[in-house]
Amino acid sequence: QLTLVESGGGLVQPGGSLRLSCTISGDDAKYYAVAWFRQAPGKERVGVAAMSSIGGTITYEDSAKDRFIISRDNAKNMAYLQMNNLKPEDTAVYYCAADLIYGNYPDYMKNWGKGTLVTVSS
Repeated sequence: QLTLVESGGGLVQPGGSLRLSCTISGDDAKYYAVAWFRQAPGKERVGVAAMSSIGGTITYEDSAKDRFIISRDNAKNMAYLQMNNLKPEDTAVYYCAADLIYGNYPDYMKNWGKGTLVTVSS
């Protein structure tokens, strides 16, 4: 069982950047795939990006391609989501998730953080 805590959200202007961080606590965290999801107001939570335990496999949803970068530092038990060229439609609560099975992304991730709010507005 893992504990995940997101940070780095906030208010940013359109075109700006933010880097979200996910602190992962628990045994053998480095063996877990990690992923980022988001939930916009009034909408369902959806996957944004995922990375396998050693980073060899990465998946980006269409909404994140060319603008977002997922990464992880297993030595620090951290995962990151670098978000560039942010748009108002990126406004959402962003969640970090982890699971031992990469194939469980996006529907069956078992470990979740509580989210961090990103607001893109001028």
